[in-house]
Amino acid sequence: MASSGPLYMGFDLSTQQLKGIVVDSNLKLVHEAKVDFDADLSTKYGIKKGVLTNPAEGEVFAPPAMWLDAINLVLDRLSQAGLDFGQIMGVSGAGMQHGTVFWKKDAEHLMVNLDAGKSLSDQLKDAFAHDMSPNWQDSSTQKQCDAFDAELGDPEKLAQVTGSAAHHRFSGPQIMRYRTKYPDHYEKTAHISLVSSFLASVFLGRVAPIDISDVTGTNLWDIHQGKWHDQLIALAAGGKDKAAELKSKLGDVPEDGGAGLGTISNYFATRYGFNQDCVIIPNTGDNPATILALPLRASDAMVSLGTSTTFLMSTPEYKPDPAYHFMNHPCTKGLYMFMLCYKNGGLAREQIRDQVNGDESYTWDKFNDVAMSTPPVSQKQDSDDMRLGLFFPLHETIPNLPAGQYRMSYNPSSNALTEVSNDFISDDARNIIESQMLSLRLRSQALVHSEKDPKTGATLPPQPRRVYLVGGGSANPAIANICAEVLGSVEGIYKLDIGGNACALGSAYKAVWGCERKEGEKFEDLIGKRWDEEKFVKKVAEGYRKGTFERYGEAVKGFNLMEKEFLRREGRTR
Repeated sequence: MASSGPLYMGFDLSTQQLKGIVVDSNLKLVHEAKVDFDADLSTKYGIKKGVLTNPAEGEVFAPPAMWLDAINLVLDRLSQAGLDFGQIMGVSGAGMQHGTVFWKKDAEHLMVNLDAGKSLSDQLKDAFAHDMSPNWQDSSTQKQCDAFDAELGDPEKLAQVTGSAAHHRFSGPQIMRYRTKYPDHYEKTAHISLVSSFLASVFLGRVAPIDISDVTGTNLWDIHQGKWHDQLIALAAGGKDKAAELKSKLGDVPEDGGAGLGTISNYFATRYGFNQDCVIIPNTGDNPATILALPLRASDAMVSLGTSTTFLMSTPEYKPDPAYHFMNHPCTKGLYMFMLCYKNGGLAREQIRDQVNGDESYTWDKFNDVAMSTPPVSQKQDSDDMRLGLFFPLHETIPNLPAGQYRMSYNPSSNALTEVSNDFISDDARNIIESQMLSLRLRSQALVHSEKDPKTGATLPPQPRRVYLVGGGSANPAIANICAEVLGSVEGIYKLDIGGNACALGSAYKAVWGCERKEGEKFEDLIGKRWDEEKFVKKVAEGYRKGTFERYGEAVKGFNLMEKEFLRREGRTR
């Protein structure tokens, strides 16, 4: 039965899809629709897995015009599903981090004067100074990253100031390269959006500001001072005399993640029947939005198992390090978001799955059977070496290693690493999942604490209180089980029932909070009151396994040594 009260819409503009969902005030899902770029738009744009590539330069990018077509298409599908757009009182969204969109000077004029009878892409095709947006998988900016890491002295200082060391995908290095590779395009660029603020801009009908959380994924924002960092802005801009110009292109960043930016563009009110009073709430990055999909408590962790793998925690502790990211929380001042983000998530798992299957059936049954029948780290006996590996179809940033597969065995007694063949064997089904989870455990261990076992009262080793799985891989039982074995978790491994749409769900919750909050009411308080765990969350695996958890603790040591060895061979330290 359709809801009669106000509704709220959330979007997730990701690498391969645009998802749109609608919830009511009680967070109940009312409608959902999606556009798959390969299935729906590849003929027009020539993309594969949502992107175009230039391997010679390590470039990965996508056309914003394709995203405009996807917006029209997903709204058409929601309309066909019976959504009454007149009930929508708030819209928010999320965009993949850390893509950049470059607008021309007359972009806002074009957005204000849209004809509701025509598509967005037909009318905004001339709004872009550059017709492509670099994707988070892009690895073309090593030279610029080296400059960012050195600008303040070293990567540690850069991470202390901005929350992260320099990364290929971050907007600062990307803008620096764009300015030098396409100087004419840069000169014509009047505004620079992130993918999230691009999405907000389209619905708002003018260029929207960058969100307070997403801005911390640029290597340009001083988290302590809450403003653009003059020295880093000057680096990206090409000198102190050009810094003011770049600041103007980037715009001001409001601190309140729930403050309305304005009402929806007339284009959407006329074409789809949106309520003219519908408020556009700041759009954030896909990772910050995902963390909003449930009210995380202290020591809770979220693992997003999509095309990329991400590990998210909400924490009041600011402990930056070049190996991971700290960002402002998208809604709550004084909280930070700890994040690990890997390019090689689902892509790496799928590569091994296909090798296990030996065909293109794309089914997971055989992979799961092999993974669960292989002993932890391939140790048939305690005296055997541990089999460890890194699986990177794409150039990875954590650690900074080229595409390839890297394998070694590790002897915990002697602390010795030994070369092993890189040829595929069936054990790789377990090893690929272990590899990703060991990396998460290695880099998050400073943020977890000892807790008592709720069943026995015994004090357990430091580990998360709960681990929540979201994203496409969250439905895989083998991944859930091995995640539990490696990461532990005092209360177990849980899955959001709407796990594949967690990012869009978090965006919709942000819209609810932004529109219905009382003065001073925090996101966690409003959403927490309306949160129904029995409906939204399902336990999929037990957590801490005594003995197995400790065995993986030994494996973490070998995994760390293995990473450092392969980095040494590449002439890198991280």
